[in-house]
Amino acid sequence: MGFLLEVRRLRVLAEFAARGTVTATAEALHLTGPAVSQQLAALEREAGLPLLEKRGRTLRLTEAGRRLVEHAAVVLGTLAAAESDIAALRRGERALVRIAAFPSVARALLPGLWPDPDGPAGSDGPDDPGAPLIELVEHEPDPAEAALARREVDLAITHSYSLLPRPLPAGCERRDLFREPVFLVLHRAEAEERALAAGTPADLTAFADAPWLLPGPDTACHEMAGRACGAAGFVPRAVAVASDFAVLCALAARRAGVALVPRLALPAPVPPGLSVHPLREPVHRGVHAVYRAGTGGHPGTRRVLDRLAEPAPPQG
Repeated sequence: MGFLLEVRRLRVLAEFAARGTVTATAEALHLTGPAVSQQLAALEREAGLPLLEKRGRTLRLTEAGRRLVEHAAVVLGTLAAAESDIAALRRGERALVRIAAFPSVARALLPGLWPDPDGPAGSDGPDDPGAPLIELVEHEPDPAEAALARREVDLAITHSYSLLPRPLPAGCERRDLFREPVFLVLHRAEAEERALAAGTPADLTAFADAPWLLPGPDTACHEMAGRACGAAGFVPRAVAVASDFAVLCALAARRAGVALVPRLALPAPVPPGLSVHPLREPVHRGVHAVYRAGTGGHPGTRRVLDRLAEPAPPQG
């Protein structure tokens, strides 16, 4: 025999999973602590299984509670998408899609999501009624996923490296957009001194003694560079650290050092003094769109996902 779960109680459970305490859940939902406890107890009776258990003086989700939270994320995400879509139609407005994205993809890909102001009327033009409204905030992957969990954005555009896989956040789905190679960049004169012909693969072991230009230490790109050099048998000696790959490339063009840069982050055009090389032991960066489970079918979100996936930058 089946059973029915009250959606409002699922929302309370999902909020408890995110906040960790009854008090914080009550504050977030503008309820009293006893009201939250009553809703959770009623949900347990509906489920027929314990969803919470005491550990010391705190409450923790049971295995059944964790599984139900995952399902709740899908249900609540779908409802939120439906409510947003219907509300927009009722007001005669276009769908709104809020996106958090890391800098290089924000620069290279996301401007194409806006309608072409000089394009023809209709599809993809400024008067396209199906084009969603876009809001963009620039975030590295960790804060982008945090914003997604707080429902501040609808899509988080993130990346992961072949040397540094990225787990999928709980209650989320992911569409892989494309994969790009990571290059070694250095001054052309230094490449010539090392007998490294233009465009030929570089062996990182030959650069153990080189000064290195590294991404910021709070980024996955920094750890990627460290792992790539570690796999080649050395720890890179940093002479500059910057979170902007454009800075690293500008320094490399002045012969300040060498750097590892994903294809999308290369300046266009490449400065004349810069020599760009694939790696003999390839490293790739995958770019992904992450969204709350059940929201990928929202018309605005689906359209953005399709636009991001086609066309994609060249594969490495």
